[in-house]
Amino acid sequence: MTKETDKLWNANFIKVSAANFLLFFAFYLLMPLLPLYLNDTFHSTKDVIGAVLSGYTVAALIARPFSGFLVDTFPRKQVLLTCYFLFFIFFAGYLAAGSLLLFGIIRTLHGVPFGALTVANSTVAIDVLPSSRRTEGIGYYGLSNNLAMATGPTVAIYLFDWVGSYEVLFWAALIIAGIGLWVDATVKLKPRQLVQGKRALSLDRFFLVAGTLLFLNMVGFGYSYGVLSTYLAIYAKETMGVTSSSGTFFLILAVGLMCSRLQGASALRKGRVVHNASMGMCISLVGYTLFVAMPNLWGFYGAAVLIGLGNGHMWPAFQNMMINLASHDQRGTANSTILVAWDVGIGLGVIIGGVVAEHLGYASAFWSGVAVNAMAIVSYFAFSRSHYYRHRLR
Repeated sequence: MTKETDKLWNANFIKVSAANFLLFFAFYLLMPLLPLYLNDTFHSTKDVIGAVLSGYTVAALIARPFSGFLVDTFPRKQVLLTCYFLFFIFFAGYLAAGSLLLFGIIRTLHGVPFGALTVANSTVAIDVLPSSRRTEGIGYYGLSNNLAMATGPTVAIYLFDWVGSYEVLFWAALIIAGIGLWVDATVKLKPRQLVQGKRALSLDRFFLVAGTLLFLNMVGFGYSYGVLSTYLAIYAKETMGVTSSSGTFFLILAVGLMCSRLQGASALRKGRVVHNASMGMCISLVGYTLFVAMPNLWGFYGAAVLIGLGNGHMWPAFQNMMINLASHDQRGTANSTILVAWDVGIGLGVIIGGVVAEHLGYASAFWSGVAVNAMAIVSYFAFSRSHYYRHRLR
């Protein structure tokens, strides 16, 4: 019989997971329509849109290594709530931005609390999980992120089709982030001994050196998703003449994520993280290839299923692998490292994808995502997998 102390779905874990869903839902509520907003409101070109939107990701990836150090060094709940409040309040800035320059500045600065918040919240989630259920729990926690990644764009696109107002989307994101802040404020954490006697500026306090190869793999996977998620709506509008189809794409992707997370939880509980990672990345590659190779509704929605299934297996596996390479007082650093990798990849996907789309078209941008994803997979099987087996701590 499971002990109470081994209970996976305890109240604190439920709250942290719900707050994580809300923060990512608020983020993804804006992501697919910001390119259209910049085009419609400021008449921005494709490469300018990529440059403006990439500022958020660049700021987040700069903030994350330092946030990993902060959550490992200072009281985690204080860091968590401070970051969440800043993340919440910046949504009001979008409503006030009256020029492209001001919007770009606000969007870039918003990436700082987002980067720190994702690290703080995921580290708190690990803290409230019983050690015997941690590997499985990380998989379920990531489901809240992936569900937001899928349902947020879906809701945004259908809401915009209904009301036709970007301002409504900005208000909705502000309110949702505020609810998430309130939920996290109710989480109860046990006091912990703060890190003492370590060099504050040593590299391993900001970046998990042992996870470098996994970091590089995740950059490649993030690139593919960055190109796809940022330019999918505008691509669907140009090629199919509709925007609602992209909402359905993310809804189907959500189904794939849910199925793979639930099915993969058993394998994670048995410690089969490498198996899940290997299977997930290969399925995702097939999905990205199908998306661009078959430019019709069958390929469009088939890709959504496969990418959802693949990412649902891959993400929790990679996060567990990164954590298994870290000591117990480097949980924040391990989380920040994997998230920075995803940010770097998405940022490169937004910037390079925008430039490629401007000069060669969106199909070429999506093909670049396929190529980078394939290179990351080859690197994983050639180097990263054996490195993990040699250096894992648990």
